[in-house]
Amino acid sequence: MEGQFGDNLMDRLSPQTAGGGVVESFPGGGRRLSIPAGPAGQYRLAQLDDTRNLRRRDFNWQPPCTLTLRARVSDPDLPGTWGFGLWNDPFSASLGLGGGTRKLPALPNAAWFFHASPANALSLRNDLPANGFLAAVFDSRSLSPFLYPPAVVATPLLAWRATARWLRRTARRWIREDATRLNHDPTAWHDYRLDWRLDGICFQVDGQSVFMSHLSPHGRLGLVIWIDNQFAAFRPDGTLKYGVQENQTSAWLEIADLNIESGG
Repeated sequence: MEGQFGDNLMDRLSPQTAGGGVVESFPGGGRRLSIPAGPAGQYRLAQLDDTRNLRRRDFNWQPPCTLTLRARVSDPDLPGTWGFGLWNDPFSASLGLGGGTRKLPALPNAAWFFHASPANALSLRNDLPANGFLAAVFDSRSLSPFLYPPAVVATPLLAWRATARWLRRTARRWIREDATRLNHDPTAWHDYRLDWRLDGICFQVDGQSVFMSHLSPHGRLGLVIWIDNQFAAFRPDGTLKYGVQENQTSAWLEIADLNIESGG
């Protein structure tokens, strides 16, 4: 998709909710994505995306592409995850806990501002931050359909930590990643910008560069904005955990002035 999309872009995004999640409009054309308080074990999601019912090869965005928006969140230390950016919807089902149109799994390709609670450990590399508020990039090879059966067969091996550690190291050959932890207060309004080029990604907050990477995601990507209460952790010792966390209070993410400029 080529061109510039401002006010009408928000209206073209599809809401996806679970567990009492809500997507609401507020004056000026912004959106509030909120999830209620609730116990662990119940998935809660509020999401906007432009990937519903699309095949990955038909996703809207490719480099050169610039995403800008303003955002704030209700608390800096929320359970689960929240964020906004571009991705290839690799699971299409939120780890099986919720989700939309199902596609075959894919290795992750993404560039986004992403917050993950301490229960998460979302990096395969030991030298990168695995949780907190991150600017992050995933750049993965395409996975041949012929590799799906071996991948399924290998899944039970994750139950053994020694084997899981080996699989974690092996996955780095297929999934390249880069990230930095951000230190500003996300509960205040900030201007976020993501510049995606063929030769890398540049992240900005309030007009200042906060991270640059030479990695660039493969393939076409979709826009996603979300808040939920799930976690996933694949730790260096081979421990693998995932699930959903308690929300002691309601949580929300507000966005405004959403815009994408793309020449791809």
